[in-house]
Amino acid sequence: MTAPFPHTPTVILLVEDEPLVRMLGTDVLEDAGFLVVEAMDAQDALAQLEAHPEVDILFTDVQMPGELDGVALARIVHDRRPDVRLVIASGRARLEPQDIPDNGRFVPKPYRPDELVGVMREVLA
Repeated sequence: MTAPFPHTPTVILLVEDEPLVRMLGTDVLEDAGFLVVEAMDAQDALAQLEAHPEVDILFTDVQMPGELDGVALARIVHDRRPDVRLVIASGRARLEPQDIPDNGRFVPKPYRPDELVGVMREVLA
């Protein structure tokens, strides 16, 4: 007997300007059962967010080209879609909880695949 409502995978919008890092993050998250929508910068991420209302988590790097960094992107996403959970990563910046809207999470780079998956599961709990 099948369940009346099949499980819908969590959708993560992954924003990373480095193609290899973006591909690795996508592979790790997809292997863990998440669906991933990729964006290469904040402007692309905002367009993807509009195109994909099913996004559950924004996972963004802090430093990226363009007018908006990852923290500014997180603030905009929080204002537009307060239902989207926020995870911000950086290898250079160190953010405090008050720097991220709505109790978002910070992940220092480099991160291990199991750490990344664990953080995503924690923000969903």
